[in-house]
Amino acid sequence: MLSKEEINRYSRHILLSGIGTEGQEKLKGAKVLVIGAGGLGCPVLQYLTAAGVGTIGIADDDIVDESNLQRQVVFSTEDVSRQKAEVAVQKLKLQNPNVNLISHISRLTSANALDLIKNYNLVIDGSDNFPTRYLVNDACVMLNKPLVFGSIFKFEGQVSVFNYKSGPTYRCLFPEPPGAGEVPNCSEVGVLGVLPGMIGTIMANEALKVILEIGNVLSGKLFVLDALSMHTQIVSFKKNPVNLKITSLTDYEQFCVANAAGVKEISVDELKKMIKSRADFQLIDVREQSEYMVLNISGENIPLGSIEQHVSKIARDKKVVIHCKMGGRSKRAIEVLEKKYGFTNLYNLAGGIDAWK
Repeated sequence: MLSKEEINRYSRHILLSGIGTEGQEKLKGAKVLVIGAGGLGCPVLQYLTAAGVGTIGIADDDIVDESNLQRQVVFSTEDVSRQKAEVAVQKLKLQNPNVNLISHISRLTSANALDLIKNYNLVIDGSDNFPTRYLVNDACVMLNKPLVFGSIFKFEGQVSVFNYKSGPTYRCLFPEPPGAGEVPNCSEVGVLGVLPGMIGTIMANEALKVILEIGNVLSGKLFVLDALSMHTQIVSFKKNPVNLKITSLTDYEQFCVANAAGVKEISVDELKKMIKSRADFQLIDVREQSEYMVLNISGENIPLGSIEQHVSKIARDKKVVIHCKMGGRSKRAIEVLEKKYGFTNLYNLAGGIDAWK
């Protein structure tokens, strides 16, 4: 039942013939898990909180970085270095004290995904990496949970709804993950600051439609937006029954983090020992200069895009450790240097700077 305060707060919803008091009570009874409190997660969380979704879980183990503030509108300058999920809960409670907000700070893995997702009716994936996307999709398929998906890249965004009433899944659209480092992320190519807001509100809209059982849900359809031209299109795709037969989760990092045969690797612990013992080696960071300036572990900064112009700076007479954020770009750098320039002394830092603790 809605309280008098809730009836007043949600009065513009209740006036709508497609929602009314019954629909608002559905929203109050809904339990939604939002994966990622980043660019997409922020507007999703704000609008679902304002709409009166009864229970909202926020899964994110990251902290607020100054570079997030350009698009992650829940956070402010004073929140830098704080846990995103905790800050989001704190601020969203001020927006709507009627909503039960829960922070999940632990990293989402194949070991805990099912236990976390089973407690919610609907999942919204605002993550920014392929391992998480495939993990969330497969867990939702196993638990028969609908999944609202969104992604952004530079000036373009996408939205779809997967596993809705046993409909098509993420794997029906993208059967296999891309190879390590094949697709750059926002930290490599950037993203228009308003784009996550545009796509995030569309994701929130799809979530409300699913909960309220109104309108035409983007199931079997991929909505695509080009923010520069404001051109939109909807691409239809079909269900592949094979993708509904997932029975277990796996280590999804293997798909998107460098660990391919032919590329030698070194662990973070091994690198720390080398640094501590003052071993003679060269450390190269192939991230962009802006990333390097925010956080680095020393070493020379040679961005991936200019690595071939600086081959002469790379040693051939000692071990060279190359790293990036997660391992994808450094793997690509090594592959190019070995294939085109004959290097045999290059080692990829497994997990990249993200694995550095």
